[in-house]
Amino acid sequence: MTRILGIDPGSIITGYGIIDIDGNHAVHVCNGTVHVKGADLGAKLGDIFTRVNALIREYTPDESAVEQVFMHRNADSALKLGQARGAAITACSTNNLRVFEYTANQVKQATVGKGHAAKQQVQHMVKVLLCLNTLPAADAADALAVALCHGHYREGLLRMQGVQRMRDGRRQ
Repeated sequence: MTRILGIDPGSIITGYGIIDIDGNHAVHVCNGTVHVKGADLGAKLGDIFTRVNALIREYTPDESAVEQVFMHRNADSALKLGQARGAAITACSTNNLRVFEYTANQVKQATVGKGHAAKQQVQHMVKVLLCLNTLPAADAADALAVALCHGHYREGLLRMQGVQRMRDGRRQ
């Protein structure tokens, strides 16, 4: 069983979700949001780092996954998002936690089945896939979707490694 921390970074709200995954079976551990506090950018980034660090120490995940930055129109927003990602990734790195990155389209494809799904569809599918009683908050659902995405990709990679070790019909 592998414990995965999914992070949906944001400079105002950072979502997190932790799942345990064994093969194709995923189990919800926890999820929530970090409402970032701080008067200036440095304080906000420090808060993200501290809070993600505390989550890692409490739940001891084996791997982490983070959504990549998507820049649509506003470069300033993309820079702030990138800085928030950096603070979360640094918290993972200082705890020797491997970080995997996925695009928003990869996350939506892995959870909903189409890369341009709406946030409500992601929330609904996360609820269904993890057998939750209620819809998680949007940012927490996105973080759980990132963790699920990594779980799916991880399983595929493990299978591919097994196939690559096969030569001449026998295992090496």
